[in-house]
Amino acid sequence: MADRTRIHLSRGDITEHPADAIVNAANSSLLGGGGVDGAIHRKGGKAVLEDCRRLRASHYGGGLPAGQAVATTAGLLPARWVIHTVGPVYSASEDRSAVLASCFTESLRVAHELGAESVAFPAISTGVYRWPLDDAARIAAQALRTARVGVARVDLVLFDETALAAFRRAFDTT
Repeated sequence: MADRTRIHLSRGDITEHPADAIVNAANSSLLGGGGVDGAIHRKGGKAVLEDCRRLRASHYGGGLPAGQAVATTAGLLPARWVIHTVGPVYSASEDRSAVLASCFTESLRVAHELGAESVAFPAISTGVYRWPLDDAARIAAQALRTARVGVARVDLVLFDETALAAFRRAFDTT
């Protein structure tokens, strides 16, 4: 990642986090769901859903593939944009770590292309997609540290102390 990028970790609610762009751990339909996805759609309001419906009617008729990222307005959220990315479902029998890493690098690429100075990420795939927290944190750290593009500030906004501790270990921060 660009040398000028600063990475910060905190516990909080990503829907209340002040950043130019926030990343949504979306499902492939782009039409809302549970967890972070549902919270972003609820707090972002109709504008987010309307943008997602336009995407489904044009480029993503079959849904957004895992590992890719696309931006919409942030609606009523304190951000300018929501970057939607679909994480992979964890599998003990198939290595999907490259797809999870792509969620971070593709979201960062989209943020860079938008001109965002800051982007906030949740712990992608660690909820209903069951990715083990320590492994997801390790993959996120490696992906963000080796990304080809960057923004001035990357925030990882973790929902609870367990997730925050896992990401601190992966990023070697205290």
